Amino acid sequence: MTGASSGLGEALARHYAASGARLGLVARRADALARLAGELPGETLVLPADCGDPAAMREVADRFIAECGVPDVVIANAGVSVGTLTEHAEDFAAFERVLRTNLLGMVATFQPFVAPMRERGSGRLAGIASVAGVRGLPGAGAYSASKAGTISYLESLRVELHGSGIKVVTVAPGYIATPMTAVNPYPMPFLLPADEAARRIAAAIAAGRRWTVVPWQMGVAARLLRWMPAALYDALFARAGRKPRGLPL
Repeated sequence: MTGASSGLGEALARHYAASGARLGLVARRADALARLAGELPGETLVLPADCGDPAAMREVADRFIAECGVPDVVIANAGVSVGTLTEHAEDFAAFERVLRTNLLGMVATFQPFVAPMRERGSGRLAGIASVAGVRGLPGAGAYSASKAGTISYLESLRVELHGSGIKVVTVAPGYIATPMTAVNPYPMPFLLPADEAARRIAAAIAAGRRWTVVPWQMGVAARLLRWMPAALYDALFARAGRKPRGLPL
């Protein structure tokens, strides 16, 4: 699992460790990963790497397979979010970082495991998308674009792997109480604690659901947003709250 050192990733790691799973945890911050691994029961493999580096992710996958075998579940959870505005040239770096981590990082995470899972005839590839990918949110062009991309990418992957025994699960969280959402200067309806979100997400992965929104209330909101006429959407969201601009950490 990528993005395991904090937030939703940490909550998922704690959930799976409590159920007796053997874990391989990936994140850029080796110290945070080591701290978390020391707090978890059972066997945990600490794998420091940047998910946006495909060569590093291949090394991570090779090490995990060598030590633990082909995993049953791979969760591409790593993600960054920051406010962006296209009119500011300096925001291009933020766009680039968000897309590389959130979208290309998911591709790099899954790629090394597809062939061995296909050969075995089973496995689950779970990608953490977002309700923010359903419609473009003002001031969040990079994040919305990255999450819309993950939704489409995961659908493409699911169809490509149809009949292989590999389940592709798209998870679209709404607002989850994590450090990423703590900086949001606007109301967050149906905000869900990270540990409860992890429990629901793990259940969806175990069931092999193609698409799931957590919490379910945001699933209703997502459906409404998807079918809302553009003129109405523009009028309602033009003045919506926006995340502060800057480079994601």
